[in-house]
Amino acid sequence: MTRQSDTMPGAARRRRAGLLGAVALAATLVLAGCGAEGRDSSSGSSVADAPAAGGAEQGQPGVAEVPLAGDGKPRAGQPAKEPPTELGVGQRAIVYTGSVTVRVDDVDAAAAQAVGIVTGAGGFVGGDNRTSNASRSEATLQLRVPADRFAAVVDEVARLGEQLRREVKTDDVTEETLDLDARIATQKARVESGRRLLAQAKTLSDLVMLESELAKREADLASLEAKKRRLADLTALSTVTAVLLGPNAQAPEDDEPATGFLAGLKGGWKAFVVSLRILLTVLGALLPWAVALGLPAFGVVWLVRRFRGRSRPTPPAPPTPPRGTPTVPTQAPAPPG
Repeated sequence: MTRQSDTMPGAARRRRAGLLGAVALAATLVLAGCGAEGRDSSSGSSVADAPAAGGAEQGQPGVAEVPLAGDGKPRAGQPAKEPPTELGVGQRAIVYTGSVTVRVDDVDAAAAQAVGIVTGAGGFVGGDNRTSNASRSEATLQLRVPADRFAAVVDEVARLGEQLRREVKTDDVTEETLDLDARIATQKARVESGRRLLAQAKTLSDLVMLESELAKREADLASLEAKKRRLADLTALSTVTAVLLGPNAQAPEDDEPATGFLAGLKGGWKAFVVSLRILLTVLGALLPWAVALGLPAFGVVWLVRRFRGRSRPTPPAPPTPPRGTPTVPTQAPAPPG
């Protein structure tokens, strides 16, 4: 008896093989889908999170999304989100400092106008140093202004009179700020772990050791937070040094080249004047001591010499020969034969 497969035509066998292959492929896809759903449900992620993660991997290489807890903080055991490598200009932390020197007719009136400018911009005066006399009047103001009004305040102060000098500096502290943020977050985690361990202490020695360690960690955290507040203050409020000179005040000299014969001569003369001033200062400091100690010493020496002169006996004077008596010169004895 022959089998049916032997008598089946070739086309029918091919259709049957294709149907079996399609059934096997469908079963494989169903099993793969079930396994993927099981993995997603066990890890706690939803299907909606998958496109976000994929977009992060494709659009921002090196940045991974971290699941957050209900309070917005990263979950325990999860890596912290790395900061972006490139920040825009508005996202960078920049410290602005500037100085402007202006010659004005009335120093006090110009200083009052400068104070009005800075208070109108939302800042305040951090320092006020004024010198006013018949020959020279000058005022130096330390103005703290918001960073977004820095350039406007500098321009307004420069228009108070004749601008002699202007200098603006910027310092980018973005990396330092990000580093402080990371160190503060790490230190806060260490403080929290220390508090948990302190609550679980059983013996007195463990309690004392954990209290000391916790105090050290809290002190380090306070130091880091103080540095962060200082940087935040410098970035939020810029510093403008306004120097207001009266009509008779001498303007600051511009920097001259430090090479050449004239520069060397000027430097040598300045060194000579400085050395002479130092020498006169030392002599002036020693003069009171010389007077206070030299006069008594001179008096003591004078008294000692006078006392010695009185106590020493006077040698008798040689007899004077009478007049008219010839004096015979003494001859030295002849040497022996």
